[in-house]
Amino acid sequence: MSNARFMSSRRRFLVGSALAAGCALVPGLGSAVWAAGSDAPEKPQVRVGFIPLTDCAPVVMAALKGFDKKYGISLQPSKEASWAAVRDKLASGELDAAHALYGMIYGLHLGIAGKQQAMANLMTLNNNGQAITLSSQLRAQGVHDGNSLQKRVAASEPGTLRFAHTFPTGTHAMWLYYWLASVGIDPFRDLRLLVVPPPQMVMNMKIGNMSGFCVGEPWNQRAIHEQVGYTAVTSQQVWPDHPEKILATRAQWVNEHPNTARALTAAVLDAARWIDASDDNRRETARAIAGRAYLNTQPEAITGRMLGQYQDGLGRSWQDEHGMQFFRDGEVNFPWLSDGMWFLTQLQRWGLLKQQPDYQAVARAINRTDVYRQAASAVGNIPVPQSEMRRSTLIDGRVWDGSNPAAWATDFAIKRRGVPV
Repeated sequence: MSNARFMSSRRRFLVGSALAAGCALVPGLGSAVWAAGSDAPEKPQVRVGFIPLTDCAPVVMAALKGFDKKYGISLQPSKEASWAAVRDKLASGELDAAHALYGMIYGLHLGIAGKQQAMANLMTLNNNGQAITLSSQLRAQGVHDGNSLQKRVAASEPGTLRFAHTFPTGTHAMWLYYWLASVGIDPFRDLRLLVVPPPQMVMNMKIGNMSGFCVGEPWNQRAIHEQVGYTAVTSQQVWPDHPEKILATRAQWVNEHPNTARALTAAVLDAARWIDASDDNRRETARAIAGRAYLNTQPEAITGRMLGQYQDGLGRSWQDEHGMQFFRDGEVNFPWLSDGMWFLTQLQRWGLLKQQPDYQAVARAINRTDVYRQAASAVGNIPVPQSEMRRSTLIDGRVWDGSNPAAWATDFAIKRRGVPV
């Protein structure tokens, strides 16, 4: 979606938002109204799970900076050990909501990532900021990019090289598969695939358990710092401004706690806007989330890439125009239907779905644009797009706009058919 179109939507939103509460443009007043009387949150304490990754920042900062109190709730961040643990605790109700993998929630909703359960995506937490790391051993063998990796794979017996992602239907699996296929590597035929929790990636590469992995930060930067790997490609090179983590919960939870869902979304959205407001806010965020209770790492491992300052471990440095973003005038956070539909196309491509789904119907059921619009109104001055679809060009030159998902899902030379889960 072009910036001009989004800003036009912003102007339309600012006019229309006055209808929501008659006070959304008055700082602080809108949220006070939402948190009072019959609109008060049904659940004053909200337990939100997170994995120690840089992109948990909006959830953590919503609690640390007091944005939660502004909307009448107390947000309790809960550090989890793996995405499987997040999935299980969301499904059981032990967590009210979570910083979650986009594709994991879609997989759970469809019953291919665990026992089927209707899920909800309240907002997108960030765009960009993941990467694929290759081992120093591959570097020593002359592998420095996708093409040289393809030659190395072609010269090896299938399954010789082991590559890891974080969850079978998650974003990291999809970025890894998409990039590998774009350079002619079939991830299921040519490699051995592993599932490893993010904090365990670097150690497993260090002891030789894998040749490559896809994960979020700070673990790619940590691999460079510890001289065990280098960045072969960033996720934003695969898809500029791609959707990444989301604020997820169960559909039943939203139905039972509609005011709380709105308040939670508003608090995290307000925090996302604050993080992106300045580099100083990003630095403060990096220092906060580096603490033992969150990522348990040095702030320096977070700050550089959070500011878009990249170096790949091969001698190249750059300022990334598509670095990790948390707000970008609200364009990051809107739960675009086309984003969810894209993950469905990849689940179909890689044989995780036995038949073509009703792409838009599934995305509309999960991506709660209604709750997001209410939250944006509560926060105030948050633009909301007119369309629920956006247009993107990926690394292989393919254009994705959600207009023909069934054809898009099947029009790949490298794909996998009908594999039971």
